[in-house]
Amino acid sequence: MQQNKLYEYAVIRIVPRVEREEFINAGIIVFCKKEKYLSCKYELNEEKLLSLYAEADIEFIRQNLQAFANIALGKKSDSEIAALDTPERFRWLTATRSTVIQASKVHPGLCFNEEETLEKLFQQYVK
Repeated sequence: MQQNKLYEYAVIRIVPRVEREEFINAGIIVFCKKEKYLSCKYELNEEKLLSLYAEADIEFIRQNLQAFANIALGKKSDSEIAALDTPERFRWLTATRSTVIQASKVHPGLCFNEEETLEKLFQQYVK
């Protein structure tokens, strides 16, 4: 019988003009300590972003979103952060920052399947 597992998640936000604090949701990060699971899914809605800030650097934002995903997956290219263990990577990704890519506050939940939960949250908050 499957058991509910505690997980944590945050919404990835694009904040093109940090001083205005306006943002669009672009992705989800899900962490489950019990399963040593950390994953992220994102999608950049260029039309919505450009309507918020016409001068947004789309390519720069795409590169940074991909860097978030690589860190979540632990892809150890040239990033020291990606080499950290799973909980440390999650905490780094969700740390408060004043940059174009930010994470919401961390929220807890219970799930049976982390991948399904990631997809459900993505549909709920990003799509």
